[in-house]
Amino acid sequence: MNHDLRLVLPALAAWVTAAVAIGVAPAVSYALAAAAAVGALCVLAPRRAGAAPRLLVAGAVLACAAASAIGVALRATAVGTGPVPDLARAGRTATVEAVVTGDPQATVGASRRTITLRARVEAVRSTDVRVPVLLIAHDGRWLDLVPSQRVRFTGWFREPREDRLLAAVVLVRGSPSVLSPPSGVQRAAETVRARLRAATDVLPPGQRGVLPAMVVGDTSRIPPDLADDFRTAGLTHLLVVSGANLAIVIGAVVGLCRLAGLGRRRAPPLAVLAVCAFVVVARPEPSVLRAAVMGVVGLLALFTGRRRQGLPALGAAVLLLVLIDPALARSYGFALSVAATAGLLVLAPPWRDRLARYLPGPLADALAVAAAAQTAVAPILVMLSGEVGVVSVFANLLAAPVVAPATLLGALAAVVAPFSLPPARLLVRPAGLAVGWIIGIARVTADLPYATVPWLGGGLGALTLLVAAGGVLLVLRSPPVRLAVAAVLAGIMIAVVALRVTAPGWPPPGWRMVACDVGQGDAIVLSAGAGRAVVVDAGPDPGAVDACLDRLKITDVPLLVITHPHADHVDGTPGVRAGRTVRRILTTPRTSGRAARLARGVMARPALTGQRWRIGDLTLAVIAPLTTGPPLTRSDDGSTINNASVVLVARGPGFSALLTGDLEADAQRALASGVPPVEVLKVPHHGSRSQDARFLAAARASIALVSAGRGNDYGHPSPATLDLLRRLDVRVHRTDREGDIAVVRTATGLATVSRE
Repeated sequence: MNHDLRLVLPALAAWVTAAVAIGVAPAVSYALAAAAAVGALCVLAPRRAGAAPRLLVAGAVLACAAASAIGVALRATAVGTGPVPDLARAGRTATVEAVVTGDPQATVGASRRTITLRARVEAVRSTDVRVPVLLIAHDGRWLDLVPSQRVRFTGWFREPREDRLLAAVVLVRGSPSVLSPPSGVQRAAETVRARLRAATDVLPPGQRGVLPAMVVGDTSRIPPDLADDFRTAGLTHLLVVSGANLAIVIGAVVGLCRLAGLGRRRAPPLAVLAVCAFVVVARPEPSVLRAAVMGVVGLLALFTGRRRQGLPALGAAVLLLVLIDPALARSYGFALSVAATAGLLVLAPPWRDRLARYLPGPLADALAVAAAAQTAVAPILVMLSGEVGVVSVFANLLAAPVVAPATLLGALAAVVAPFSLPPARLLVRPAGLAVGWIIGIARVTADLPYATVPWLGGGLGALTLLVAAGGVLLVLRSPPVRLAVAAVLAGIMIAVVALRVTAPGWPPPGWRMVACDVGQGDAIVLSAGAGRAVVVDAGPDPGAVDACLDRLKITDVPLLVITHPHADHVDGTPGVRAGRTVRRILTTPRTSGRAARLARGVMARPALTGQRWRIGDLTLAVIAPLTTGPPLTRSDDGSTINNASVVLVARGPGFSALLTGDLEADAQRALASGVPPVEVLKVPHHGSRSQDARFLAAARASIALVSAGRGNDYGHPSPATLDLLRRLDVRVHRTDREGDIAVVRTATGLATVSRE
């Protein structure tokens, strides 16, 4: 067996075992650990010299699996007992004291901002404990917290889903009471981050957000649209601190030590100190931890005079980290980091040698590195997004030359900024030029047609991608097959171009319904005659819905329906009115009045169950909400507001649709028995996971439309919902991938036409 693989296999065993053990009961983990330990003893006990190396590897694999399983079991047992898990199982509210262990992360939702952060509860009801929890808050003062601060808060404790290493998920009420300041180390780290932000204030908005992200992992000032462009272009890894950043720092420190004549023995200890400082400032995220451990292993090899070996170093990093923190076994960030490093170690060298036959050395190196890293992470990215990046290799190739200068100059600025801002600002200006180049690449490549290609999501998507990659390798190895495939692809390209040239304009003739691409929100347009349409919801942005209606040449809106008062359905209302006549507004009977305020001067009335409207050849019937109640307020949670959605059945000649607002599973179950069969289903709540299978099945739709924003933070649409719709034999179309989607009546039935 290859020597490099002897440490990799035990690391993989520990990783896989931890990932499995986290999802099962502690008793199962204990049994798994016992079985693996017995197996290790049985393998290692016989001492046959001829089979010793393989026996050692097999024994090490089983021993690491046993250690990983017992580690998870012990943690799960400790976390699953005590007052905090008891509160979660009972769903009770309590006041506790906790220490913040992670940076707060803010997500702007439909109605308000949501803040999540990790913490460790240390006192509850006069009892000392020490268990990890996830906090979900809305008060902006949570964003001011720094890891290591001790706080007191009141919250509603709930059981976590499929994470036995977490004691509870806490829905926090109000703001935190700060009991102690951050530790000295964390204060110093936060000072570095804050001063670097201050130094970058002299840069344009995009650059001032990206540079701190590249240097210390501070993404707080990156505009959402720019983050989406980086994601589409395959450059997201530059916005998180990773092994590449640490390699640049280590290389710079070791190089400076050698220039100073410190020699091989003195440089590594100083580099280790630099690594520790880097990890503290950048926060111990999965990729940073992996890179730090691997870097220290490599520095140890340098210190002892032994040749550094990449795969053993990576295996050692994975093994140590998974044993220390088993939760990393289920971290996508950790998996992406390890996969990218493995790609650089395994795939890049032979690819570089092949490319060097035809390309200059530096270009061959850059192309091999970019292609190897993207190839290695592609299956994981497909599992997450259901998309394959087409332009990512070229985007990374173009960005690669300026990454190191930007990182080094930014790191120097971070070191200088706590002492003096003027020289730090001088350093960030050339770094900003390099970052500006990267931003330009991200924006240009993200706007290219077919920058990403839709693919199956989840594990099946990763498997099919690997099969496709194997097919590509076979094609490349066989000249006759390569020629045949090239001919087929050329024919497909000619056909696609011909279809593009001959395709009808927008809107397509005979359209009955259009799901407008308004980002993370809903805006449905139902044709009611030439220039007339019923609009159901207005999306979050007036400009987006206005542009969609302009493209459809709509000037008259006899009826505007606002299904519920969330921002992603109501804030675009002024855009519906812009240059058009809106004659009447229909809202949920539990409305907060927000829609009426946005469209003042237009008659508004509540939608009542059983109500029917006829506009031209279009008929609308209200089937929900089934019950009325008090007006909605800001204190109502998101599910309460979603379940107050107006649900409509729209019918016209040769067309029928069920429009569901953001109805969630509970309300769907109550409505399932009364859902009439239709041809088109507007999937509730942007395809979120909260769906009732009986409700979706009762619609008997053949076409499902999902209105969601590209790269949204909610994970909409959920892979589970997409799988459910496919099992129901429903064709799914998504605005985040297809843009505006029109439902068209044809001679053979309904069809969809996308405006990408």
